[in-house]
Amino acid sequence: MAQYDVVIIGGGPGGYNAAIRAGQLGLKAACIEKRGTLGGTCLNVGCIPSKAMLHASELYELAKKDFAGLGIKAAIELDLPQMQKQKSETVTALTKGIEYLFKKNKADWIKGAGRLDGPGRVIVTTDDGAEQVIEARNIVIATGSEPSKIPGIEVDQTHIVDSTGALALSKTPDHLVVIGAGIIGLELGSVWRRLGAKVTVVEFLDRTIPGADGEVATAFQRALTKQGMTFKLGQKVTGASLVKSGKTVKGVNLTFEPVKGGPAETIAADVVLVAVGRRPNTAGLNLASVGIETDPRGFIDTDHFRTKTPGLWAIGDVTHGPMLAHKAEDEAVACIELIAGKAGHVNYDIIPGVVYTWPDVAWVGKTEEELKAAGVAYKTGKFPFSANSRARANHETEGFVKVLADAKTDRILGVHMIGPQVGEMIGEYCVAMEFGAASEDVARTCHPHPTRSEALRQAAMGVEGWTMQA
Repeated sequence: MAQYDVVIIGGGPGGYNAAIRAGQLGLKAACIEKRGTLGGTCLNVGCIPSKAMLHASELYELAKKDFAGLGIKAAIELDLPQMQKQKSETVTALTKGIEYLFKKNKADWIKGAGRLDGPGRVIVTTDDGAEQVIEARNIVIATGSEPSKIPGIEVDQTHIVDSTGALALSKTPDHLVVIGAGIIGLELGSVWRRLGAKVTVVEFLDRTIPGADGEVATAFQRALTKQGMTFKLGQKVTGASLVKSGKTVKGVNLTFEPVKGGPAETIAADVVLVAVGRRPNTAGLNLASVGIETDPRGFIDTDHFRTKTPGLWAIGDVTHGPMLAHKAEDEAVACIELIAGKAGHVNYDIIPGVVYTWPDVAWVGKTEEELKAAGVAYKTGKFPFSANSRARANHETEGFVKVLADAKTDRILGVHMIGPQVGEMIGEYCVAMEFGAASEDVARTCHPHPTRSEALRQAAMGVEGWTMQA
């Protein structure tokens, strides 16, 4: 019977980083993963393949629409099989990279599905049905999440798809209807709109990207509408039916009605993407064998990653908080460091969010709505990319940076951005906020010229009213 210091169930960003960190700290570690590759949803059918498709589709649209204005003449043709191929090659390279990191750090990958069998015991079932028992002083649950479903709407991954199916379409649909105006739906909707699909977004709430700053969300919706997306907000989906001609499915009829009451509407689509969030993967773990019950939504309650059962830990999407790969990674490191007797900690006030569309949306910290609700006095600095020299030179002028700082102490409370590649720049403010920086600290830090990053400094200057370039 194999025995370990720590066994992690799940090989996604939480699980594989936990295994690597455990190996670095000299713990005998194993990661149980049932998928044929490591990396979980993120690397295999989520974050990474979606970014590969977002990047390729962005370049395709840029070449079609903007090259001529830049003095570049080219005949552009979509090769979707090759686009899908390069996406898969990226995924393979990264998942193989994790296998290498496991070997480098002496962490074992045990292939199969893991379930608890009382304190300190895990049963692993392989694809052929064989079972083995693993014992460990510590067990970390990092089984991630799966797409949420809508009752009565069956995902077949051909005509009605979730995020996994939307990444693997063999042709561009004439009309894609996206249920859900969150990050996943708008990213994947952007991919297929760029590749030629008409895209309609149906959302239960009266806004896009819930949780983001309201002003940014409004600007973002306006940008996507200008690009060609249609939004139907405040609508409740009531049904989806396949349209058939004989035995051949021709499309999907989606029916929805106003949340506040009113007549129902039905629209025809070639493909419907269900993107209404994610739910924790905690079914089938036999949690009862260790005295653990999930909450009604399937989440595991923890206190600094510890469950109420000694030696049992949980991280990532199975716990409360944003379902983000980088949050799971931070929790993995902190959890393993606690197991190793170190001081592990995650600052949940500084977990950034990014929407990888064009323009990008990125944020960290409190929104204006949250500060107002909490009665916190704050000051605002704002700077548009239309006044940024590099953005102007690149013809990428849409969007702005907004900095929120405490009215008395000037401490940065939140930063919200929409614009070119802002997902790559939000890290500057994450670092600043980790060090308790004031807006003046950023405002008086030299930034290279000409770069888009100057917009971050100019917005910080604006908190005290001395923006110099707008």
